[in-house]
Amino acid sequence: MKLKEGIYEQVISNKIHEEIKNRENEINIHKEEIEKEEAKIVLSKYLQEVTKKSLNLMKNKDLNKQIELCNQIINYLSTQVEDEEIKENNIHKNGEILLSIEEKLNKSKIKNNNIRPITPISQSYLFTNSNNEPDLINELKREIASSDSIDILVSFIRWSGLRLIKDGLIEHTKTKKLRIITTSYMGASEFRAIKFLSQLPNTEIKISYDTQRTRLHAKSYMFNRNTGFTTAYIGSSNISKDAMTTGLEWNMKVSEKDSKNIVDKFKATFESYFNDEEFKTFTEADEEKLKIELKKARVNDYKSDKDEIANIDVRPYHYQQEILDTLNVEREVLGHNKNLVVAATGVGKTVISAFDYKNFKNNNKGKVNRLLFIAHREDILLQSMKTFRTILRDRNFGGLYTGNFTPDNIDHVFMTIQTFNSKKFNENISKDFYDFIIIDEFHHASAPSYQKLLSYFNPKVLLGLTATPERMDGKDVLEYFDGRISSEMRLGEAIDKKLLTPFQYFCVTDELDLSKIKWSKGGYDNKELTNLLTVDKLNAKKRADLILKSIDDYIADIDEVVGLGFCVSIDHANFMANYFNKKGIPSVAISSKCSIDERDEAKSGLVNGKYKFAFVVDLYNEGVDIPEINTILFLRPTDSLTVFLQQLGRGLRLSDNKECLTVLDYVGQAHKNYNFYEKFSAIAKKKGKALKEEIESGFITLPKGCHLHIEKQAKEYILRNINSFINNKTTITNKIKTFEIESGKKLNLINFINFIEFYNITLKEIYKTKNSFYRLCVNAKVKEDFNDIDEQSLVGGMLRLINTDSIRLLKFWINTLENYKEDKTISFNDSEEKMLLMLHYTLYTKSPKDLGINSINEFLQRLYSNKVIYEEIIEILKYNLSHIKVKTFNDNLSFDTNLEVHATYTKEQILASLGKNTIEKQYPLREGVLYIEDKKTDVFLITLNKVEKHFSPSTMYEDYAINDELFNWQSQSRTSIDSPTGKRYVNHRDSGNNILLFVRENKSEDGVTSPYTYLGAADIVSHSGSKPISIVWKLRNKLPASIAIKAEKAL
Repeated sequence: MKLKEGIYEQVISNKIHEEIKNRENEINIHKEEIEKEEAKIVLSKYLQEVTKKSLNLMKNKDLNKQIELCNQIINYLSTQVEDEEIKENNIHKNGEILLSIEEKLNKSKIKNNNIRPITPISQSYLFTNSNNEPDLINELKREIASSDSIDILVSFIRWSGLRLIKDGLIEHTKTKKLRIITTSYMGASEFRAIKFLSQLPNTEIKISYDTQRTRLHAKSYMFNRNTGFTTAYIGSSNISKDAMTTGLEWNMKVSEKDSKNIVDKFKATFESYFNDEEFKTFTEADEEKLKIELKKARVNDYKSDKDEIANIDVRPYHYQQEILDTLNVEREVLGHNKNLVVAATGVGKTVISAFDYKNFKNNNKGKVNRLLFIAHREDILLQSMKTFRTILRDRNFGGLYTGNFTPDNIDHVFMTIQTFNSKKFNENISKDFYDFIIIDEFHHASAPSYQKLLSYFNPKVLLGLTATPERMDGKDVLEYFDGRISSEMRLGEAIDKKLLTPFQYFCVTDELDLSKIKWSKGGYDNKELTNLLTVDKLNAKKRADLILKSIDDYIADIDEVVGLGFCVSIDHANFMANYFNKKGIPSVAISSKCSIDERDEAKSGLVNGKYKFAFVVDLYNEGVDIPEINTILFLRPTDSLTVFLQQLGRGLRLSDNKECLTVLDYVGQAHKNYNFYEKFSAIAKKKGKALKEEIESGFITLPKGCHLHIEKQAKEYILRNINSFINNKTTITNKIKTFEIESGKKLNLINFINFIEFYNITLKEIYKTKNSFYRLCVNAKVKEDFNDIDEQSLVGGMLRLINTDSIRLLKFWINTLENYKEDKTISFNDSEEKMLLMLHYTLYTKSPKDLGINSINEFLQRLYSNKVIYEEIIEILKYNLSHIKVKTFNDNLSFDTNLEVHATYTKEQILASLGKNTIEKQYPLREGVLYIEDKKTDVFLITLNKVEKHFSPSTMYEDYAINDELFNWQSQSRTSIDSPTGKRYVNHRDSGNNILLFVRENKSEDGVTSPYTYLGAADIVSHSGSKPISIVWKLRNKLPASIAIKAEKAL
C-alpha cells in the first residue's frame, strides 16, 4: 500500500525504505534516528505489531503453534543478550492466563471471593457513562476490593459520592493504605465527607487551602497492586453522586501493563504533591480550620478578622528561593551588602524582602534587628507590613509612620519618604541605628528626597527593590549597589507560576519603512519618528487605519477593552487619541503635560469603560499602573529591552475577569541596528539559533498559556534582522571592533568583563566560537598576534572551565595561578594535587602522561608557557567567582572528596577528584554508575532528560526529584535486587557505604556537553522492583531552588 501524505512516527522497515527511495523525486521526507534510550520501547512496540500480524496468519489460529513460535523468539532473545533468566519467560504449553492467587493458610474468609474488575486490568478502557458499559461506581468498588493500596487525587469530595463507595473503603482500610489529596477550592468539598475519611485507619489526607495559587482540577484514582497490574482512572469525575453516576463524565482507565509511562507519571506526580508543603496533613486538630476555609471559599465576600493573616504558613516559591539563595551568596561569599533585586511588578518583591529579612533575623537571634522599610505611598506600606507580619508569623510586627499614622516605637518601621523628610528623621538617630533598610521602587532613588536617606545611613544590609534598574533621569541606579544587580526575576517564570497573566502576542505587518530613519544614542531619532507618524499626513492616516483594522482582526469585543498604546511623543499620543475618537473609539492621551487631576480622571475613565484606550509616552512620569489593562499596542519601536519589558509588564498584572493580555506589536522594516532578537529571546524560552528556528517554524516555546503569532511579512522582517544579533564569531568580532567607540572604555583582558556586560554576551557564546577572547581581538585587528603552543586544545577547555562554580576550587586555582613563577617547584598535598588534576582534565582532553607531562609542577609549567591564554584563564576564574549564584558547602564525608555540595563539575573533574583520573591515565567511564571500593562509595551520574530531541514520556519518570529532599532513581537495567550491587545499594546504611548523587538536566545544551551538579550524600528510603531497581533516596542537603525547578518534573 502506497504511503500517504501526513505525519508519522513509524519505524522504517525495508519495505518502507524501498518505497521512499523509489519516490525520492516526488516526495520530501523528514526522519530522525531512533534514540538509544528509547530504543527498547520503540523497537519492542514495533515487534509487537509484527508478532500480532504473524500470529494472526497461522493456520486455524492453532494455539499450540502460536505458543511454540513465541517461545522460539524468547529463546533467541535469551541467547542474544546472554541472559539465561530470559528463558524463564517461556509460555507453558497449557496456554492459560493466571487470574488471582490467595494464601490458604490462616484464611479468615471461608468463601473464595475473587472479586475483580469487569474491564481488563491489563488493557486501557474509556468510560463515558453510556448504557452498554459497566457501571463506573460498581467498577470502582471492584477496583477497591482488589487493590493493595489506593491513591486518590480530586479537587473536591462530597458525601453524595463518598457514600456510594464508603463500605469498600472501610473494608480496604482495615489492613491497607489509603491516601487522598484534595482542596478547599470553591468550598465544594463537604466537611462531613473529609471528616469521615480522616477517621478511617491507615488513611492519610492532604488538603491545599491556598486555592489562589493551587488550582487543583485533576480527578484521578490509582489502585496499586503488588502483582504489577496497577490501574488508574483519570478523567472528569470528582467524588460526588452526579459526577460518578449520571453526568456525561468521561474517565480513562489506564493499566500499568499497556500504559506504563502514564501510570509512572501518575505515581510521580502524586508523590510530589503528597510531599509538597502546599498540601497539609489533615487531622482532628484541623477541623475548625477546614470549616473556616470551606466557608471562605464558598462566600467570596466572607470577611475574616484582620489577625488571621498570620495563620497562613507562607513559603517562597522556587524562583523566589533562587533570588534568596543569590542574596545569601552575594553577602556571605562575595561581601556585597548593598543588593538590588530587579523583578516585574506583581511577582512578590515584598515577599522576597520579607523572607530575606526573616533569614537575617534567624542568623542574628537575640538581637533587635532594626528594620526601616521605605516606600512613596501609604497603601504600599500597609500591604508590605501585612506581608511581613504573615511571613514572620507575628501579627504585631512593625508600625506605620506616615502622614496619618505614628508608631509606638521606631525599631521596625514602615515609613513614607515624605514623612522621613518632613520629620527630619535622620537628625535624631545614629547612622548605624538600622540594621536592615529596604527601599521599594528604588528607581525613585535619584530624587533629592531619597538622597538624604541614602547618604546618611550605614545599615548592615541595604536592599533595593525595583521593576526597572533605569532611573527617570537616565542615570544609573547601580551606582548605589557596587555597580551590580544581585538578582533578576524572569518574566516567563512569573507567568508559569500564575503570578502574572498570560499574554497573546500578535506581530502585525507594518508598511512603515524605518530603515532610513536617523539612529543616534542607541535608538531611533524621536523627532524624525514623530514627523513620520503625525506630521506626514498620508503615512500617519494609513498607519492609524492599519491599527484600527488590526484591532478589528484580533480583538473579540471592543467593549471589553482596557487598552494602553505606547507612543513616540506627546504629539503622537494626541494624534492617536484624536484619530480613535473620530472613529468612534473613545480614547484619551495622558502625558507629563496633564495635571494630576486630569491623569486621575483619565485612569478612572479607562477602568470604568468611559475610555477604551489611553495613549501614553513615558510610563513612570505618568504613573499609569492599572492592573485591569488587558490590551497593549506597541505603536513605536522600543529601543531598550528594559523599557519593552516594563511596558509589557504594565499589562501582565493579575486582575479579576482578565483571562489574558492581548498585545499588538506593529513590525515594519527596521534600522539595521534595531534589535528584534533581544526582544523575542526575553519572552521566549529559547535562545540563539534555536529561537531563530522556532520563529521560522512559527512555534515558539513560551511560558504556559502564552501564544505568539507573527504575520508572514513581519516574520520576514524579523528573520532578516535577527541574524546580525545572534552572537557568533562574526557578530562578536564586529562588536569588539566597535566597543571602544560605543562604550567609551578601553578594551583589554582585565576588563573584558566590561565588554560582555556592555553587549549582554555570555562567556559560553564567546568560547563556542572555538576561539579565545584574545584571538577574537586579534581577528578584529585591535590586538597584536600571539603564539601559544596549546591554543587549540585550551580553547575547548575554556568552554568547560566557564561552568566552574565551586568556591573552594576557584579560590585555590586563582591563588595558585596568580602566584606561579616559572621554573619554581611547589610542593602540594594530596588534596591540592587532585584539585590541580581537576584543572588539567578541564583544560585538556588527554591524561598528563599522554601529553608528556609527568607531575603537577610540569602541568603548571606547560600551562604557564601559554602566556596569553594563561592570563585569560585567570580572568575567567575571577569572573566566575564574582558571579556565584548558589552557596556551596562541604559534603562532610569521612574522606576529602575535594568536591562541594551544589557546585557544578564535569565528569572528568569528578573522576579526578575521586582519584580515578590520574597523571598516568584517564579512567574510561562509560556508564552513569561507579563504585570506588577503597572508599566504599557509589557514585551516580544522573541525566534527567534521557532523550534530547523530543518529549519522551517513556523515559521521563525514571530519575526525578519528588520534592527538594526525596529523589527517585532507577538502577542499571541488569541490576537485580539479589545481585551484589543491588544488595550494596539497598543495604548501604548497614555496611557504611556512601551514595553520592550528581545530576544534570540534559546531556548537552547548545551543542556543549553539560556538567553535573553535586547533590551530596543520600540515604535509602524505599525500593521496589528488580532489573531495574527503583530506589527513593533522601538527600542530606536539600536541593537548591535552581536545580529543584528542573528536577521536580511532576510539579
